[in-house]
Amino acid sequence: MMVEYKRSVKIKTALILIVIMSIMGWIYECAFYSFSEGEFIRRGSGLGPWLPIYGAGTALYLFATSMKEISSTKAFIIGSLGSGILEFATGWGLYHFADGLRLWDYNTEIWNWGNIGGYVCMRSVLLFGIAAVLVQKYLIPALLKFVEKLGERKSLIISVVLSSLFIIDFLFCYLLLPNIR
Repeated sequence: MMVEYKRSVKIKTALILIVIMSIMGWIYECAFYSFSEGEFIRRGSGLGPWLPIYGAGTALYLFATSMKEISSTKAFIIGSLGSGILEFATGWGLYHFADGLRLWDYNTEIWNWGNIGGYVCMRSVLLFGIAAVLVQKYLIPALLKFVEKLGERKSLIISVVLSSLFIIDFLFCYLLLPNIR
């Protein structure tokens, strides 16, 4: 049985989910690269523990699915294809339009099979597809219920504070002062 949530609940849930997935992406990348290098590697150029491309991927996924219930197969396909296209377009665009900037390069990584120009590889696409299934089946429903239980005021405060911190960090560290580190 599908429960229909108010639009305000969906918007606040989406904002919170974008920040959560940006944090989960940061944790995943720090763990992966730390394992690969044998020492702690802090990923990203922001001050906060998040990577904006994971938030962008989450936003695109939520837009594509309208936060409706879909099958795990559809979630996997949308998550894999969407993230692969986003990752390739972002990596290629940064390299060609931002003076050769590479925020990631699959050419130099372990487990980089299916690598296309260092911008995207099959490992990442498949992991993003699996993440989309987990988000669809567990995280979205749990967050929708949580936000609704919090009530209008509390959920608004949480979503505004989290997304404001995320946006300020992104603007400050990635756009205004890209060479902070």
